[in-house]
Amino acid sequence: MTSATATASAAATAAPPLLRLADVSHTYSGGRRRTTVLKGIDHVFERGTFYTVLGPSGSGKTTLLGLVGGLDTPTRGTVSFEGRDLTELGLARYRNKHAATIFQHFNLLAYMTALQNVTAAMEITGATPPTGSRRAHALRLLDSIGLDRTTATRNVRRLSGGQQQRVAIARALACDVDILLADEPTGNLDEDTAQGIVDIFRDLAHERGKCVVVVTHSARLAARSDRVLTLRRGRLTERVDTKAPVGDRPTGASGTD
Repeated sequence: MTSATATASAAATAAPPLLRLADVSHTYSGGRRRTTVLKGIDHVFERGTFYTVLGPSGSGKTTLLGLVGGLDTPTRGTVSFEGRDLTELGLARYRNKHAATIFQHFNLLAYMTALQNVTAAMEITGATPPTGSRRAHALRLLDSIGLDRTTATRNVRRLSGGQQQRVAIARALACDVDILLADEPTGNLDEDTAQGIVDIFRDLAHERGKCVVVVTHSARLAARSDRVLTLRRGRLTERVDTKAPVGDRPTGASGTD
């Protein structure tokens, strides 16, 4: 086999990207008015990478996160996971097995403890822990992100904002998803607590191989991510260097599309 043939064969058998957006557009209709918030987005998201998405209010960041998280479908184009269109895979299955979203206001069950919030997520999705009981697995998850057993058995209403955010992260990880999404996860936290949450996201990407995508207004948070994307006027662009002043380029120029 020639080198050219071998290269072609390897390319043909290469695994598809974890998550791909291909020509994705999204339009909202309200009466006679139609508003297009996303326009022809092409981008690839991979394992082991911490992404942030910046953009002004109303730019479509939350809409983008909803499409990537399987909470909605694009008006045009496709979102695919490991080469399969999410609508073919099944949105509910995708959300239960492969992607989880962390919201700014946590969305925890207020009448439950931290531990119960995590075990409830496993019960709802039918997740089976790798070893031991669901309770033991939930305690390990909570401990891994800095919440000890005493804190785990407290009602979530008695926890600080940073602790509640950690519970939300543990709940999202309860099913060992591939993709972790977060919408303004540090928006309600003080600076020191926010940095601790960013440390967790970095560890999840770099040490556990998760694909982490965070929508944020925080330039400080973005500076600690691996890839910085900007959403403006419906177009997604990628910053060349997270340490440099903002200089955006189309994602098609990044070599990842």
